[in-house]
Amino acid sequence: MKIKFLTEPALLLENKILVIADLHIGLEHEIYKSGITIPSQVERLEKRIDKLIKQTKAKHLIILGDVKHQVPSISWQEYKEIPKFLNHFDIKISIVKGNHDGNIERLASKEIDIYDPQGFKINNFLLTHGQAWPSKNDLDAEYLIMAHVHPAIEFWTENFRSIEPCWLKCEIDNEKLFKKYKIKTKIKQGIIMPAFNHLIGGMAFNSKDFEPLGPLLKNRILKWKKSEVHLLDGTYLGNLEDLKEN
Repeated sequence: MKIKFLTEPALLLENKILVIADLHIGLEHEIYKSGITIPSQVERLEKRIDKLIKQTKAKHLIILGDVKHQVPSISWQEYKEIPKFLNHFDIKISIVKGNHDGNIERLASKEIDIYDPQGFKINNFLLTHGQAWPSKNDLDAEYLIMAHVHPAIEFWTENFRSIEPCWLKCEIDNEKLFKKYKIKTKIKQGIIMPAFNHLIGGMAFNSKDFEPLGPLLKNRILKWKKSEVHLLDGTYLGNLEDLKEN
C-alpha cells in the first residue's frame, strides 16, 4: 500500500516514511497569556510519535508544517522545547515550513532538512503545508498531501454540538493546474491532514461559516467540497457535500 492512514493523525508512506503536521509547540504559552495555565504538551507529543515510530518501524519523519506556534517571533517556550524535541528522535527528520515556522532554522540542528512552504516531492508524493503554491518542478507526483487547515467535521442536534478531526480525500483539478503552470499534471488524489496537536482544534468544513484557506483550497485545486470524509478511527462518513449544516 502506498499510503496507510493511522489511527493517530499520521500517514505512513512507502519506504517507511511517517508524516505528521501542525504540532504548534508553544501553544500553551499563548493560552497562558489569556489567563489559563496548561502544562506543556511536548512530552506527550514525543511519546505519541515514539509509539508511531515503533509501530510502523519508520525510518524518516516528515513534519508538514507548523512545528512552532508563535507568529512571527519565537517564544521562550519554543526556544526551550523545540530543539530538545527535534533532537529526541533518532531517525531522519524533514520539515516543510508552515506559516507559523518563521526562523525555525534557529531551533533545528543542521542534520534536519528544512524545505520552503512550497514543499517537496518524495517518491510519488508532493508534500506541502498548504499556505503557498507548490513548485512547478514537483507536480509530476501521483498524490498531493497538505496540512494547514486542521480539517474537522461538526456534529449537531438541537441541544448538542461537537467537532471531530478528520481526513479529507479530494479529487484534483488538473485542468486548473495546467492553466496556472502550463504543464500537464496527472495527480490522482489530494489528502488534507488533521492537526497532530489535539489542543489546536479544527476547522469544521461542513459548517456554513467555513471559509477555505490557502491557494489550493481557495482556487479549488483540491475539490474539497466533494471530498470523502474519514474520522481518525477509520469511520467513513461519506461525501462532504452530504454533511453540510442546514
